Amino acid sequence: MSERSVSRQRQGKRWYTVLAPEQFDRAELGETMAEEPDQVIGRTVETTLGEITGDQGQDNIKLIFKITDVGSDAAYTEFIQHELTRDYLRSMVRRGASKVDLHITVRTTDDYRVRVSPVAFTTKKADRSQEQAIRQIMIDLVQDAAEDRSFAELVDSVVEGRLSSAIYGEAKTIYPLRRVEVQKLSLEARPEEIAAEEETSVDVDDEDVAVDE
Repeated sequence: MSERSVSRQRQGKRWYTVLAPEQFDRAELGETMAEEPDQVIGRTVETTLGEITGDQGQDNIKLIFKITDVGSDAAYTEFIQHELTRDYLRSMVRRGASKVDLHITVRTTDDYRVRVSPVAFTTKKADRSQEQAIRQIMIDLVQDAAEDRSFAELVDSVVEGRLSSAIYGEAKTIYPLRRVEVQKLSLEARPEEIAAEEETSVDVDDEDVAVDE
């Protein structure tokens, strides 16, 4: 495509600076172009925590944001996902040791539904009962964290490593651990979406529920 054609395509379009949510200090995430502000709504931006903080040691943490609002020349986002890179998780695996993971969905104090996936790496091979005990600690601490925190506070607890540290402190009494991480946290539903689901849900009597025995 010629430069003249590209220039014509961009006529009438404008650039918007994409900004992180306030909890990430409105860091600039990049730029996006559109003819109308409404066209920007819903776009997602992927970055790393290292790019936001300037700390290359945090480049193993991927963050995804979604544009929810647009100003005159800025696009504002909400946080929707935190995830560790595959290469980093692969580097944690050791032969002859255990990887204990869990996927749990919880609701925060401000009614966001969030899926949290912690993972623990042991120093040697744990037996099944020890792995189950570690998973139960993960369940308890993730649920407690959600019950005591808003969505933003829970995200901060994960991004800053406080939730994984709490799990490590409890779970290491079951079996020696090398590391605990939250490998993924993702937003599943906002309060208004949950409210809409509950309005359309149908109450079912226990007698009407079929159970396979």
